[in-house]
Amino acid sequence: AFGNRTFNVRAAWHRNGHIVHRLEWGREDTAGSEDEVVEFFKSNPDCRLEVDRESRLATARNHTATHLLQAALRKVLGDHVAQAGSLVEPARLRFDFQHHQSMTDAQVRAVEDHVNDAVRADIEVGKEMLPQKEALAAGAVALFGEKYGDVVRVVSIGDVSKELCGGTHLGRTGEIGALVVRQETAIAAGIRRIEALTGEGAMVHFRKMVEERSAVAGLLKVSPDDLGRRVRSMLDEVDRMKKTIREQERR
Repeated sequence: AFGNRTFNVRAAWHRNGHIVHRLEWGREDTAGSEDEVVEFFKSNPDCRLEVDRESRLATARNHTATHLLQAALRKVLGDHVAQAGSLVEPARLRFDFQHHQSMTDAQVRAVEDHVNDAVRADIEVGKEMLPQKEALAAGAVALFGEKYGDVVRVVSIGDVSKELCGGTHLGRTGEIGALVVRQETAIAAGIRRIEALTGEGAMVHFRKMVEERSAVAGLLKVSPDDLGRRVRSMLDEVDRMKKTIREQERR
């Protein structure tokens, strides 16, 4: 906030030892000229910076969950799994990793189970600054090709995960609430992608699935618990009808 105006921060980065913020000034038709913008900041040199607590907390949920997700993938698929890219937003997380084939449904469920086991265990998320060599010797996972300084920040989640990371994280894994994998797909040769939701996003996803299941059960006039049996019965009936049609066509 500057004076009586408030701006949203859209990006931030380091430049010459300073943290530079890109502000959302307004719509294109109300942005004003460059001279007007410069004059505004000359007249309002002091600012108050506030963090959007809910947005940051949602981002932290997805970031801590991403660390648990990578650890779970390595446990289920093998130590060859390595991060090939990721996206952490308040609404979702996306994790790209090296693996040679698509995951089975059982493997996806196993990964979900490992992450949610750690969530329910409510493990403390530790953060400490260590010499890089000491951190790597202790088993911390580093991104291939990433440049690190002599002193690095290590994010540890009990004996589940230990990574070099400078991002925002929770204090305990229980704050994640739950994790649900939305989908697992291929994005390149030998590279797979998992998209997942946590916290409120996971709850909304579960609620939507329940509502859709109830809606389909209503169309078929059965209870949601009988939905699978009814669908199998209908598929059997379709097969019988197809067989009857083929026999009639032969005659």
